[in-house]
Amino acid sequence: MINGSPLNSGMSAALSGVKVVDLSQFESGTSCTETLAWLGADVVKIEPPAGENGRYASTERKGLDSYYFIVLNANKRSVVCDLKSDKGKEVLRKLIMKADIMIENMSPGAIERLGFGYDVVRELNPRLIYAQIKGFAPDGAYANYLSFDMIAQSVGGAVASTGVKGGPPLRPGPHVGDTGAGLHCVIGIMAALFQRQSTGRGQRVEVSMQDAVINFNRISFAGQLILGEPPPRTGNQSALGASAPSELYPCSPEGPNDYVFIYTSRGGNRHWQRLLKVIGREDLADDPRFSSPEARIANVGDVDALLGGWCRQRTKIEAMEMLQNAGVPAGAVLDTRELSENPDLRRRGMFVMVDHPQRGAVTIPGFPVKMTESRVPVRSSPMLGEHTEEVLVEWLGLSGKELGDFKTEPAVST
Repeated sequence: MINGSPLNSGMSAALSGVKVVDLSQFESGTSCTETLAWLGADVVKIEPPAGENGRYASTERKGLDSYYFIVLNANKRSVVCDLKSDKGKEVLRKLIMKADIMIENMSPGAIERLGFGYDVVRELNPRLIYAQIKGFAPDGAYANYLSFDMIAQSVGGAVASTGVKGGPPLRPGPHVGDTGAGLHCVIGIMAALFQRQSTGRGQRVEVSMQDAVINFNRISFAGQLILGEPPPRTGNQSALGASAPSELYPCSPEGPNDYVFIYTSRGGNRHWQRLLKVIGREDLADDPRFSSPEARIANVGDVDALLGGWCRQRTKIEAMEMLQNAGVPAGAVLDTRELSENPDLRRRGMFVMVDHPQRGAVTIPGFPVKMTESRVPVRSSPMLGEHTEEVLVEWLGLSGKELGDFKTEPAVST
């Protein structure tokens, strides 16, 4: 258990005993702290009396926690603390003094205006890992600019590289700007915790969303080195060069997501030869149109016609399994329902059902990292202020009278 917290049910956890003061909001910071909570840290989410901005902003039912909030705040505890009041600031100072990690992703300058900038906080707790996620680098030209996922993907190169040749740029679906920045921040925090074992000192960990997206796009920069200019949008092709096939092909019964992606390596003919055997066209093995990766690229229309007819006679799952079982890279296009209801993904914990006090049973994505010596069951996101008294007793050792006084203070009550 973590300092008496029931979140981990007494099971071994990698970050058991690590205390986190969570001042995050929306997605990038909450993704970081949720990952720490999944690894067993005691993550205490500090919220204003009205709740964190993401708690109600995207809800379809007024007064209920949004599903957006629920999927980003599993395994945390919630403490209400009004940082606009002196009493609330004093509570936060005391919590910081007990913490191992503090993280915030407020708008530029906000944490400093509250009086909790790094220079102040490291005097309170020299061992603290002080983590910050911003849209742009704090020492860069755009330090004061605001950002959300789509902004980060735009300024980090992801949007420019997504789309079809001759068409407009598109925002990629995955939130690599927000959640990607959060996971980069986790890496920095883990390294800082390890370094603290030898130095005894904490440090600041900074991640900008723009920088995180740039890091995700390293292959596009490799393409630029090859071409001497930014690689063009290539649809479903690799940024490093064309390969055929490297395309989505419609499958039966041709619904909106009935497609399979088929790819063969540009590094030789082994995938192509296997593919021809699967589709019953070994007679084309020596056809000059398909005899090499370069030839197939030059005759991509014929390649697509050949595979398109074969795929339309099969479902996307049948096509994927037939090809993969023969050693050909292929992947069915799976939507969110197909993924969340997949029995194997549920068995492995990639989707779990949590019991939310108001929403009831809710299925949310689980944690993808599996460890042999650490297991933390996924728990529902906390209700607003649900753990205020519990945390103040565990972390700060407040007496019953002190708790009674706090309960009457708007700084710490709901």
